Amino acid sequence: MRTLRRALARTTALAAALLCASGSWAAGASDGVVKIGILNDQSGVYADFGGRGSVEAAKMAVEDFGGQVLGAPIQIVDADHQNKPDIASNIARQWYDTDKVDAIMELTTSSVALAVQGLSHEKKKITIVDGAATTDLTGKQCTPYGFHWAYDTHALAVGTGGSLVETGGDTWFFLTADYAFGTALQADTTKYVEAKGGKVLGSVRHPLSAQDFSSFLLQAQGSGAKIIGLANAGLDTSNSIKQAAEFGIVQGGQRLAALLFTLAEVHGIGLKTAQGIVLTEGYYWDLDDRSRDFAKRYMARFGRMPSMIQAGTYSSVTHYLKAVRAAGTDETEAVAKAMRDLPVDDFFGRGGKVQANGRMVHDMYLFQVKSPAESKGPWDYYKLLATIPGDKAFLSAKDSGCPLTQ
Repeated sequence: MRTLRRALARTTALAAALLCASGSWAAGASDGVVKIGILNDQSGVYADFGGRGSVEAAKMAVEDFGGQVLGAPIQIVDADHQNKPDIASNIARQWYDTDKVDAIMELTTSSVALAVQGLSHEKKKITIVDGAATTDLTGKQCTPYGFHWAYDTHALAVGTGGSLVETGGDTWFFLTADYAFGTALQADTTKYVEAKGGKVLGSVRHPLSAQDFSSFLLQAQGSGAKIIGLANAGLDTSNSIKQAAEFGIVQGGQRLAALLFTLAEVHGIGLKTAQGIVLTEGYYWDLDDRSRDFAKRYMARFGRMPSMIQAGTYSSVTHYLKAVRAAGTDETEAVAKAMRDLPVDDFFGRGGKVQANGRMVHDMYLFQVKSPAESKGPWDYYKLLATIPGDKAFLSAKDSGCPLTQ
């Protein structure tokens, strides 16, 4: 009888221990691991814009966080969506249904980001967009689980568009990428140009990954506009600028406004071609000691300085993990609430805050590309013209058009 009682006691203790462990698991990482997917363009027009560099930044964030949260390991998975919403949605669906991915981030290309954010809403999963720009993500297509981090078309319009109109660039012609991002960027910049008293003389759309911009540039040149606004990004912007130089457009008195132009593209075309271009970014490696510290470590492992998108990916992964830790679980509702409640204060988002519509508000910066003579060494490409306070750069939740905040 005594032996039976001891056996029953051991069985009861084991059951209690398993019950506690089960409760702890449910309150922590739902399947014993926190898995983050980095989904972006790794082989196409935006490969340098974010690409493998964003994957590396995400891995750095995980390592700096300690490699685990709530006692569970953190894993990064990644894939190339090839700038195609259907491919991106299929990857995201498999990640959620089969691979148990908890959140998807980066999401370069606005059409892709909108598609994956919509699917994630259906699946009740978190997305954080770093690489796409359309304000619709936190506007009319906002969701309770969608967040927008590094920049958006409104911030670019306020920065680059506003500064050029104020310095005399009051007539514009747009070269616009023919998809959601280009349309949004042109629309937001047009509003800001016209609000400042400027006028848009015309526009032309070009396909994504265009190789020949000659006919588009000739239309822009013929318009007589003081500013040719490049509402595109990545290699499309680089090719536009290089071919504009061949046509002597800047020498002829017109100016180029690269509305989305990052350090990666400046590096790609060189200072001789890019010099003098005014642009808006959310990060630059040489802003201060905190920026330089991250950039130095990133350079050591990836061989180049980080772009705004790559730095933003590090910041968004870190904030997500902090939210998981603060919530005590990776359950979506709790983490989404914690993401909105927690402040953002890192080398990327100094004094940042997440609005009710999911928009992370932080300062943006207006830069001018240095001439070769002004540059003191490799990657010394920008001079700071102005800091744009976050509340000016980004729409408020109330004004965003997000149904959740009306």
